[in-house]
Amino acid sequence: MSGTGKHVAVLLGGLSAEREVSLASGKACADALDKLGYRVSRVDVGRDIAQQLLHLKPDVCFNALHGTWGEDGCIQGILEYLEIPYTHSGVRSSALAMHKDLSKTILKAAGVTVADSVVVPREVAASDHQLEPPYVAKPVSEGSSVGVVIVASRETNKLAEIAALGAPEDLLMIERFIPGRELTCGVMGDRVLGVIEILPAEGLPFYDFEAKYAIGGSKHVLPAKLSPNIYQSLQKLALKAHQALGCRGVSRTDFRFDEKPDGSADLICLEVNTQPGMTETSLVPEMAVYEGLSFEEFVRWILEDASCCR
Repeated sequence: MSGTGKHVAVLLGGLSAEREVSLASGKACADALDKLGYRVSRVDVGRDIAQQLLHLKPDVCFNALHGTWGEDGCIQGILEYLEIPYTHSGVRSSALAMHKDLSKTILKAAGVTVADSVVVPREVAASDHQLEPPYVAKPVSEGSSVGVVIVASRETNKLAEIAALGAPEDLLMIERFIPGRELTCGVMGDRVLGVIEILPAEGLPFYDFEAKYAIGGSKHVLPAKLSPNIYQSLQKLALKAHQALGCRGVSRTDFRFDEKPDGSADLICLEVNTQPGMTETSLVPEMAVYEGLSFEEFVRWILEDASCCR
């Protein structure tokens, strides 16, 4: 079925540290929508976005932004005010998912296990160890593993790296480091997708920004080689996390699976992404292809799911 006649504004670029990633996601989605027959306007989002949209008068916005302003409820609030239907999650769920501490509180209450953590100003985190190493320090509200510091021991000089994260008054989350396998699962509406194991390239310490977006930065194993009960448990937790935060459209939840020598194991939720990467080689599109959807069909589904009051 052709999308001819519907005017779609693809929001891309933006003001965050993830601008380049968003440009790639936006281009891939805009190209797909072009092929499907929609009338597409590619909008590099700046502070005049409201004026741009009032001038363009699109029927719907495809949100391909990542990070602050695009993933944290800000652009969603503008689109609600302008009464333009948009893709992905709404104002509240976007803001909650982006705020790591608030989202962990909600996930924990919903029965999703999260890592122990504390939230302190950057200057406090940089002055002394707030948890016994190993632990992870990261901004409370940032995505794509931007500005993540792993502190392995008290003998390291990692406090200096923590001191360089953001502004002095910024809040950082100090979180217990979870060893084990990196797993992720997507949700599409009320449908759970497959589970991928992510293997960072040799020499990279974890699935950081470089591993996510550099060519050859990681290897994806789909379906992840897990026992059926663990695989299904992880899918159920991904759906529970999606629903607990009130997510709409597509989300992706990241986990660590730590198998211990005594036979026990921890399955820990790291975070929920309400604006997952959307290039043809990104994780969630890869999951969709595994489920039998082409990239274009997946993009069409996301678009046709758009609404206000999300």
